[in-house]
Parts: sequence; structure tokens; C-alpha cells
Amino acid sequence: MMWSYILKLVVLLPLVCGLLVGCLYLWRRLEARLPRNQGERMLKVKETMMISPGLRLAVLDFEGRRLLISVGRGGVTLIDKAGIGRDGQ
Repeated sequence: MMWSYILKLVVLLPLVCGLLVGCLYLWRRLEARLPRNQGERMLKVKETMMISPGLRLAVLDFEGRRLLISVGRGGVTLIDKAGIGRDGQ
């Protein structure tokens, strides 16, 4: 009777601990992808578009200006900037 309890403990305890560690690892990986309430920020990302596997375009609003930037493996490059109206359009 005692041996069956010890056998179950030896098998199930590592299984439960492994599931716990796996769930924590997945939560940490997926947490960055969850949308968050950004509140009032100075910089807002309006839109992004993937141009190629290593290159992305982004439209940002910053201090009354709309910025078009290119983000790639080589870094970030400002492509164009324009003023925006009071309503953000």
C-alpha cells in the first residue's frame, strides 16, 4: 500500500511541476503580445505594414507631427514627416 503511494508521488509530482513551469514559460512568452491600455502617451503608433520579412513601415504621431519610419535589421530610418491637425487626422 505504501509503495503504490510513493510510486504515484514519484510519477505525478514531476509531471505537475513540469506543467507549472511550462505554463509560466508560455505566459511569459505570450504576455508581450497581449494588448494593453496605453493611456495618454506622447508617442502613438497609428499603423504598421510589413514590406518584406526584414523591413516594416510605421506611422507614428509625436508632438503634433506624423512620422513615417522604416524599421529593419539595420536600424530605424525617418522617411517623411508632416504636421497633423488638431483632431489627429
